[in-house]
Amino acid sequence: METKKCWIVIVDDDVVSLKNARALLSGDDLKISVLRSGNELLTFVQKNCPDVILLDVMMPEMDGFETYSKLREFENLEGRNHIPVVFLTGEDDTNKEEKGLMIGASDYIRKPINRDVLLRRVYNIIENVEVIENLTEEVTIDKLTGFYNKAYAEEKMTEVCKDSIGLLMVLDLDNFKLINDLYGHDMGDNVLSSFADIVRHNCRENDILCRIGGDEFLVFFTDTKDSDVGYSFTSRINDQLIDKCITLMGDDFEVPIGVSVGCVVVSEKDKYSEYFQLADKALYQVKQNGKHGYQLYDINYSENNSLFDPKTELKRMMTLCNERGNAESAMMLNRDAFVYVYRYLDRFTRRNNKETAKVIVYLTPFGEVDNEEFMDALSLFGNILQNSFRKNDVITKSRTNCYFLLLSEYSKNDEEMAIKRVREKWNETKYAGKYKIDYEGMCTDEMI
Repeated sequence: METKKCWIVIVDDDVVSLKNARALLSGDDLKISVLRSGNELLTFVQKNCPDVILLDVMMPEMDGFETYSKLREFENLEGRNHIPVVFLTGEDDTNKEEKGLMIGASDYIRKPINRDVLLRRVYNIIENVEVIENLTEEVTIDKLTGFYNKAYAEEKMTEVCKDSIGLLMVLDLDNFKLINDLYGHDMGDNVLSSFADIVRHNCRENDILCRIGGDEFLVFFTDTKDSDVGYSFTSRINDQLIDKCITLMGDDFEVPIGVSVGCVVVSEKDKYSEYFQLADKALYQVKQNGKHGYQLYDINYSENNSLFDPKTELKRMMTLCNERGNAESAMMLNRDAFVYVYRYLDRFTRRNNKETAKVIVYLTPFGEVDNEEFMDALSLFGNILQNSFRKNDVITKSRTNCYFLLLSEYSKNDEEMAIKRVREKWNETKYAGKYKIDYEGMCTDEMI
C-alpha cells in the first residue's frame, strides 16, 4: 500500500522483534524509532512528539499498561496533547485486550504484524486525531485572529481567575467601524488580523489572548500586579496600530483609530464575570474621556463622598496644575506626557490653520568622546534649548544626544532664527569646539 509521512515509535524489550518491526515498516515516508523499555519511552517523549507509539504489553520492570499510565500523567502535567498508543502483544488474551482499550489505547494488535493492516490502522488513528484537533480548534479558536474565541475565553478565564494573579484587560478598537465604511470589510479584516499580530508581539508566550467581539478583545497578563505594565502595553499597541494602518491604507489615512483599554488586577479568588465587569467599567471611563487610553479599576479604592466639596476640589486641581514662578521658557516633558500634548497641539493647529514646526535638534562630537564630559555637555545643551524657546513650545528627549521640539505658531523662518539663537548661546560655552549642534525640521506647510 502507499505510505504517508509518519513517525512511528516502537517500544519492545525483544531485540529481534524490534529489528523485524523496523525492517517490516521501512519505507520512504516512514520514520521509525525503536526503544527497549518504558523508561526509555518516558525519557524520549520529553523532547520528541511522534505520530504514533507501538507499545509492547509484556515488558520487564515496567509493562505496557504501567508505561501508558505514566505517559499520560506526563502529558497531562505538561499540558500536551496525547500521543496515540497502539498496544502490541503475542498472546491471545481478550482480557488484556479489553483492559488496553478501556484505559484509552487507540488500538490493540497481535503479533506477528501484518504490514498493510498495521499501517491502515495507524493512518486511521492519525486521521481521526487530526479531525478531533480540527474540531477542537474550531470550537476554541477565532479563525481571523488566532486568539481564543468568546465562548472558550469565558471557560478559560473562569479557571484562571480561581487561582492566578495578573492583569485582566478589555481592549476595544476606537472608530473601527469607519474603516469598514470607508475601506470595505476586507480591509477591516486585515486591520483586525494585523492588530492581533501587534498584540501577540507585545505579549509573552504564557499570556492569554482572546477575541470576545467584533472589535473587542481580552488580554490577561499572567503573574503581575504592576498596573504600569498595562499602561506601557496600551501606549505601544496604539502607536504600532497607527503605523500599521498607514502601511495598509497609505499616508493619507486619517481615521482616528486607536485602542481603549480597561484593566483590573486579578489578585483574589473571585469570579471571572465580576472581574470582567470591573475591567469593562474602566474601559467605559476611557471611552468617555477621549479614547485611545488606559484606565485601571482600583478594587481597593473607596472615596468618602461626604468629604467631597466641588469648589475645594476645583481650587486644589488648579493649584496643582498651575506653574510656579514666572515660567518663560519652553516646557520640558517626559516622553509619555509629550505624546499627549503633541497630539492635542497638532489637532488644534491643524483645525485652526496655524503654523507649527517639528524639529529634531542633536549634539554631535567632532572627535573622540569623553563620556563624563559629554554627559555634562548634554545637560547644558538641554538647558540652552529649554531657555531658547517660548513658554508655549514643548520639548522632550528622544535619544541621549537628541531632543524633539514641537514649536507652536512657527514658520520656516522662525524655526531657523530659533536654531540660530541656540547655536549662538552654544558658541559661548566651553564645549563649542568639541561638539556641534545640528537639526532637522519640518513646518506645517511642508507636511501638506
